[in-house]
Formats: sequence, C-alpha cells, structure tokens
Amino acid sequence: MLVIGIAGGSGCGKTTVVKALTESLGEKFAVISQDSYYRDCSHMTAREKRDYNFDHPDAIEWDLLCSQLEDLKRGKSIEQPVYSFVTSERSRTETKRVEPAEVILVEGILIFSCAELRKNLDILIYVDADDDDRLMRIIRRDIEERGKDVDWVMERYARTVKPMYLQFIEPSKRYADIIIPQGGQNRVAIGIIADSIEKKLKELKKA
Repeated sequence: MLVIGIAGGSGCGKTTVVKALTESLGEKFAVISQDSYYRDCSHMTAREKRDYNFDHPDAIEWDLLCSQLEDLKRGKSIEQPVYSFVTSERSRTETKRVEPAEVILVEGILIFSCAELRKNLDILIYVDADDDDRLMRIIRRDIEERGKDVDWVMERYARTVKPMYLQFIEPSKRYADIIIPQGGQNRVAIGIIADSIEKKLKELKKA
C-alpha cells in the first residue's frame, strides 16, 4: 500500500490532480479528503459561521482523520464523514464508505501542517499555482458550489484565506517531495507522477 498526500492552497488545482491520477490508475485508488473532517458548526449562529476561520488547522478534526487513515492502512474500511460547505455542518445521518486500496490519496490544503499525518504519508506532493489563478477559482467555486456571493468570498479571502495561506500552507511546501507548478493544468508533471506510482507499486509487490 502506498499513501500519497496532495496539498496546496485553496483553488490551486488539487482536485484536478486527484481526478487525473485516479483516472490514470483506476480502481487502485481510495481518496480521503481533508474537507470531510472539518469540525461540525451546527451549534453556531449564522454570524458565527461567517466569522469562523475554516483555513486554520484547528478547524480540522485531525485525530479522526489520522485514525481512519490508520484503519485503511490496516486493511479496514472506514465511514468517512460527509460535510456540507453550504451549511458548515457535518451530516449526522450520512457517511461515505471508503475501502482499502493499493494507493490512498489524502488531499487538502492543510494536511502538511499536521505532523502526525505527515508521518503516515509515503509521498508528499504540493500543487503550486499563481495567487491570481487561485483566487479566480475560489470565487467561481464558492459561488457555484457553495452558494456564496462575491462580497462574502472576497471578505473571507482577505480575512482568513490569504493570511492562513501565508502562515500555514505556503510554508508547508518545504515538506514536499514533489512540487507541481502551474497547478492542475500541468499534465506533464501529473503523467510523470502517475508513471512513478505504477513503478513504485510494482517494486512493493516484488519486495
């Protein structure tokens, strides 16, 4: 089993990279998204949710993420939480079943900030992209997928997204084994990584 971490700033193209790798290598993959492990905010008012810092490491339930990753590594299936960015709440009735696989992809903006999680990653990949490109993707995503308006997106970007990127995410690049420039559009780099994963899997099977 190979565990690969994919990190990078919000809107950098992590999802595109994950999709390209899973399409290339098919059923060998299981995916764990950091977004599923945001702490439940159902007890908060609408104002408190608006002010909440979702870009700080404390917003993530790392103990649960690490515990479920360890279960997968032991060959056990997990019930991954389901989180809604529209309501900022974790579902109390629904989970997503994830089965063990040859390759586990762990993706999220803050995953390299957790030392315990880093210890469980065999390969650390950082997806890099220009700030302007990331901001445009953030605006489009939050409006189309999360029901936000432009004012909300820009206010949050200035208040938490950019400062937390500079404090926690961009510095975590130093932990990366591989850095993909040009975000998820760098098909050459993604292809090389996919080939390297295939090669590594063959080596593990021979060992």
